[in-house]
Amino acid sequence: MNQAIKRQVVTIAEPLISEKGFELIDVEYIKEGAYWYLRLYIDKAGGVDLDDCAAVSRELSRRLDQEEFIAQAYILEVSSPGVERPLKSDADFERFTGHMVKIRTSAPIQSYKEFVGGLIGLADACVILEYEDERISIPRDLILQANLYVEF
Repeated sequence: MNQAIKRQVVTIAEPLISEKGFELIDVEYIKEGAYWYLRLYIDKAGGVDLDDCAAVSRELSRRLDQEEFIAQAYILEVSSPGVERPLKSDADFERFTGHMVKIRTSAPIQSYKEFVGGLIGLADACVILEYEDERISIPRDLILQANLYVEF
């Protein structure tokens, strides 16, 4: 059920967000404690600010209220993906080539399931990473999570 709701939200939100000059990064529909949360992460070149998030939230809230496909009450949150933004699409991996990334896999690759390294790019349905002074190919279908990585 959550996946169906997420797909419907993407169908409604993506054109609205795109027309405002933003990119829809991710959608979460999850229950935390007693409350359901619908979270959308947006971005644009140079980043988004609070006013951007508020503008998208207002318009999206109106559209979602009109559609009425989410039965239970929920809290709508629109925010920036942050400095460790997720990488979801091939376009994300291409766009952030040269950046440091952290990748978690569903199965071990060379005995490891977590990698932090420089993103080299994509080739043959694999993400190519500079990891511990060697190039490693990580099949896209094994990637559970990929994020930009910032060392603090």
